[in-house]
Amino acid sequence: MASEFERISSLNAIFGAPPAAVSLGIGDDAAIIDLGALEPHAGHLVWTIDACVEGVHFRREWLGWEDVGWRSLMAAASDLAAMAATPIGVLCAVALPDDVGDEALEAIARGQAAAAASLSTAIVGGNLSRGSELSISTTLLGACGRAVPRTGAQPGDLLILAGPVGLAAAGVRLLQQAVHHDEPDASAAVQAWRRPIARIADGVRLGAIATAQIDISDGLAQDASHIASASRVRIDLDADAIVGSELRAVCDRFGLDALQLALSGGEDYAVLATAASVPEGAMVIGRCSAGEGVWVGGATRVDQLGHDHFRGKP
Repeated sequence: MASEFERISSLNAIFGAPPAAVSLGIGDDAAIIDLGALEPHAGHLVWTIDACVEGVHFRREWLGWEDVGWRSLMAAASDLAAMAATPIGVLCAVALPDDVGDEALEAIARGQAAAAASLSTAIVGGNLSRGSELSISTTLLGACGRAVPRTGAQPGDLLILAGPVGLAAAGVRLLQQAVHHDEPDASAAVQAWRRPIARIADGVRLGAIATAQIDISDGLAQDASHIASASRVRIDLDADAIVGSELRAVCDRFGLDALQLALSGGEDYAVLATAASVPEGAMVIGRCSAGEGVWVGGATRVDQLGHDHFRGKP
């Protein structure tokens, strides 16, 4: 097994050169950002961090090591999409149990590097340590001209969704049931969970007009409830609009509840926004009004559906 510093050297080769705004990356005590190299419209710096822990967020038998790296980075990057920010650089801290060797670590790093490259950024530093379980903590620094928090939704605003919801949760159900995921319908769902995509471009596009915005990490109903609570509005969801064709196909094929998965399934990393007007091609899935809570069909309140790390899944 390689030493800590031999591992850092090999990871540096995988992660490659830092972005232009990073004047000092891997190899020193800290990374340095050159603020003068940022885009002129970058009026705000945006920080986020996310943890990926074996046994909580994934099981080894469900995916490859590169998938683990990809998922860990995309989950963190999705928070930048929620704020209408674009990434500048990534820091990553990895705790490794003794049974995760050099080949696995390098595969995780390749997944992280590929995910970062797909978002036009790179990993510029981090930390390696021994741990009792595999844990990856990912920090991203981003920039935006206009940040969009959860607090600005108004009665009368429309609810806009960019990206599918429920498909990743369907993939988890199929993995739990040991369904052969080479079947086309199953493959799309499993891949949605293994290789999610942070919708940075959608976040920026919607952020230009949004009154409030969030990413779907814990389930549509629960994440919509965060906007409803922070903005003090009621949100009504259109049940027909939120179930996409891919989700409908996999649920029909394998006997799953499409609406339940669309409402409660997390880790889709779609972007949910409220706005007074709708951009061309946007998908409207509901509306804000005076009141509180998240409702489907006008009569069913669904706020509590979704994932909570300390409550568990319903």
